Amino acid sequence: MIILKDTAVTLAFRITSPQGKPLDTGITAYLHGHGNLFPKAEAALEGKGVGDKVALELSAADAFGERDEALVRTIPRAEFPPGVKVGGQLQGPGPHGQPVLYNVVKIKGPEVHLDANHPLAGQAIRFSATVKALRPATAEELAHGHVHGAHGHQH
Repeated sequence: MIILKDTAVTLAFRITSPQGKPLDTGITAYLHGHGNLFPKAEAALEGKGVGDKVALELSAADAFGERDEALVRTIPRAEFPPGVKVGGQLQGPGPHGQPVLYNVVKIKGPEVHLDANHPLAGQAIRFSATVKALRPATAEELAHGHVHGAHGHQH
């Protein structure tokens, strides 16, 4: 079997800075052809089989996107829920009113600083991956647009 649209793909991946500093590593499963992975990584994986490897240098725009300062907020500490600390997350309205998940990045005096950008937004990366497993996606996975089960989405 090779990777084509609607294939459930399991990858062992590694993300580093362009200088080789480790940023993330792990196992993930995604539904190929449904926008669940960096587009250039999906294109590089198309037609690959189990055991095949890819390695790419991705610009910030091709990886986690450019930083968007509209996704940075400062709120009064008085509005901040008790028990949430730096590193925690809060859901709140985004710049266009849609719900956004904010990371608590700093608590300074009467202010809490929130950022909904991905932590690697604005950074070029190196993405390398090894194809670990392939299978046809189930009808439910196709309907939901993502892989279920081990290393995929849990409902």
